[in-house]
Amino acid sequence: METIQLEIDGKKVEAERGTTLLQAARKAGIEIPTLCHDDRLAPFGACRLCLVEIDRGGRKRLVASCAYEVEDGLVVKTVTEKIVKIRRMIVELLLAEATTGPLEVLAEKYGLKGSRFKGDEPACFLCGLCVRYCAEVKKKDITCFIGRGIGREVAFPSDLARSACPLCRECLPLCPSGAWYSLYLKGYEGMPEEAGPRPGA
Repeated sequence: METIQLEIDGKKVEAERGTTLLQAARKAGIEIPTLCHDDRLAPFGACRLCLVEIDRGGRKRLVASCAYEVEDGLVVKTVTEKIVKIRRMIVELLLAEATTGPLEVLAEKYGLKGSRFKGDEPACFLCGLCVRYCAEVKKKDITCFIGRGIGREVAFPSDLARSACPLCRECLPLCPSGAWYSLYLKGYEGMPEEAGPRPGA
């Protein structure tokens, strides 16, 4: 596999071509926050917390490090005043929707004790982890996204959900908002109680 050289936060890094900036940074011991990434899944770039600044020939721009592949000679900054400001705003917006462990850690990191915004807690972040895990790892495609914009949500269009989901539940720990677990405790819409056991039962 061909390897290339780039610079991340002033550190010379060697990475295999095809590697993402997030993977290269973490391998070099440089942490970049994210809520929608899982090494088992294809890049999605939903949460935008992993934004970094790249400099290619003097031209700078922000990219999602989880989806942007390394390039030879690329200069990357994972922490700048602008990036911190963006991440802080994203975390504050999400805090209005949930106060789970991952968010609490990020809130402390960026000096947030709460959110100025109002939301329904817990609410789905639309990170897609459950949908992608079901499709890419389990190969079931039981869940999917429906709708667009603010009307977008995760749904169970397949009758397989009635029998497969209560017995699997592998996507539950992936949910960064806790909304998925909350749905399970209430019972999926249209899924009878006799479909199978639920967490805590």
